[in-house]
Amino acid sequence: MPGLEDLYREIILDHYRSPRNRGELEPPAVKTDGHNPLCGDEITVYLDVDTSTGDGDAATVRDIKIGGQGCSISQSSASMMSAAVLGRSVGDTKALLRRFKSMMGIEGVELVEGDSDAELGDLEALQGVVKFPVRIKCAVLSWNTLANAIDDATS
Repeated sequence: MPGLEDLYREIILDHYRSPRNRGELEPPAVKTDGHNPLCGDEITVYLDVDTSTGDGDAATVRDIKIGGQGCSISQSSASMMSAAVLGRSVGDTKALLRRFKSMMGIEGVELVEGDSDAELGDLEALQGVVKFPVRIKCAVLSWNTLANAIDDATS
């Protein structure tokens, strides 16, 4: 479907050219760095989790900012991720994370009940990356960094 591929390409380029949620957050936000030594992509995730809405999975992603540099895939994925998780509960964010990694063909990702309800939205534009296995790590870097940030913020 050439039309769909063109649309997906435009979504990726839009997020690369005009990244969402770019910047930094001051503490008490958690700052977590991710790096892909194979290609040099770098991602920093600043995560502010509101625990007044509940502990653990019930807490809410109050704010998220993204920093770093790298290829269009890594930077677009980070932008799309930040837009997708802002305002979600930590539990919903983890479900989206598992669903995205499953779409990317990451081995060892086990979807749990309810994960299929996590709407990917613009993130579906990245599904074509699986055709280029060397680029999968670019797309998943921000998600791995987010997972570490969630662990730091909720522990």
